[in-house]
Amino acid sequence: MAEIEVLRENVLTALGERGAGSGVDVIGRVCRACVRLLPVDGAAVSVMVDAGHREVVYASDAVSTALAELQFSLGEGPCFEAYVVGGPVLVPDLAAGPPPAWPVFAAEAAAHPVAGLFTFPVQIGAVRVATLDTYRATPGSLTAGELSTALRVADIAALALSGLRAGGGRWLDGDGRWMESAGMRYREVHQATGMLIAQLDLPASVALARLRAYAFGHGRPLLEVAGDVVAGRLRLDEEFGRGSP
Repeated sequence: MAEIEVLRENVLTALGERGAGSGVDVIGRVCRACVRLLPVDGAAVSVMVDAGHREVVYASDAVSTALAELQFSLGEGPCFEAYVVGGPVLVPDLAAGPPPAWPVFAAEAAAHPVAGLFTFPVQIGAVRVATLDTYRATPGSLTAGELSTALRVADIAALALSGLRAGGGRWLDGDGRWMESAGMRYREVHQATGMLIAQLDLPASVALARLRAYAFGHGRPLLEVAGDVVAGRLRLDEEFGRGSP
């Protein structure tokens, strides 16, 4: 049996067992298999609803983690493009020129050993819920066969996400919508965004944009800035002036 079929059967078996804490491990299996099956050096799966709700479920290595966090911090990158357009985003040579949809991310990604990026939307039924993000350290395209394999891996990632549980609570409901109780990596960012909405009477998108602007302008990680806001160490109304966008 081909490895990708073995992967699918293993995911089905793991979901059927419903073992405690097995959800993230199932996604981990998918990401690690993706690296074995394709000419890529790392892979990550992120649950996504919009620019304000994106969570990294699993990243296979430090570079994949850094790329995922960079995209969330900037609010741009191949994951957002793939989610919006509903199709693969294939950049075989990042040095050939920054994609017009995300030039800042492309420039920042150059600080990492990344030459090519391949991102695929992940759907549960008709609902787009996540992205499968991969990178390679050397330039190069995916062949037609490799692209077909990547799309099958994305389908298996969707299968794994459909049964993903954490602490006994589902991260996705039956329609693939975000669950507010999901305790994942960017919880403090969402909390800080909510605080800015309440403090400054801002729409959610503007509140998150303010967090991102402050983090980018001060050269600080978004998670760190959000932690300061939540802890009361930083008030962005004092930084920007109340009422300014």
